[in-house]
Amino acid sequence: MLRAREATEPERFTFHSSRMRMKNVTKEELEAMDADSGRCAVELADACVDILGYACLVAIMSMGKGYHRTSEQKLHDISVKEGHDVPVVTSAGALIAGLNALKAKKIALVAPYLNALTKLVVDYIEAEGIQVSDYVSLEIADNVEVGQVDPMALIEVHRDLRLDGVDALVLSSCVQMPSLAAIPIVEKECGLPVVSAAVCTTHQMLERLGLKTCVPNAGSLLSGKYAS
Repeated sequence: MLRAREATEPERFTFHSSRMRMKNVTKEELEAMDADSGRCAVELADACVDILGYACLVAIMSMGKGYHRTSEQKLHDISVKEGHDVPVVTSAGALIAGLNALKAKKIALVAPYLNALTKLVVDYIEAEGIQVSDYVSLEIADNVEVGQVDPMALIEVHRDLRLDGVDALVLSSCVQMPSLAAIPIVEKECGLPVVSAAVCTTHQMLERLGLKTCVPNAGSLLSGKYAS
């Protein structure tokens, strides 16, 4: 998305990453993954980045309601300790912020997770004051397989959702599951704002950097019209 933005806006970006390990998307492995987030923050502080993004929604939401605030503060404190004070965005917090920017009070969502993890995500979102009226859980446990989902298959998947009275659709609640190519198509078909965890994370990162929140072909939230 940020690369695509470079075709229409003057800013240019470099990307730096540090990986927390995970093979199977289970609560136990997600907890171990989250415990490793501090190491990643230390490593990325060395690159003097302008912003840190924690790009796994379910790792945060599986740790308990409201945990994105704890994680963001913890990782920010690490950046300060390392001598490079930068803002931190988590995909979990960004999804909530993005839905609030859209003034969405009632949503539907698609998740790749096993149903028990999807239910944790639903409960987390509802604890933030946003009702989840319906959801589809694809029941994929293997993390690599999640990343291999055909985004265009989500066009058909979203048709299984009940969208009556819904304010927005989360086409992928998981940063790992691709959905970007389908977002403009689904948005046109259902007539609702359509987001993903990745879209919301990009929106929040651009906001925190003080840049226009616009990315071509990435849905309504990244049209530049919405602020948190």
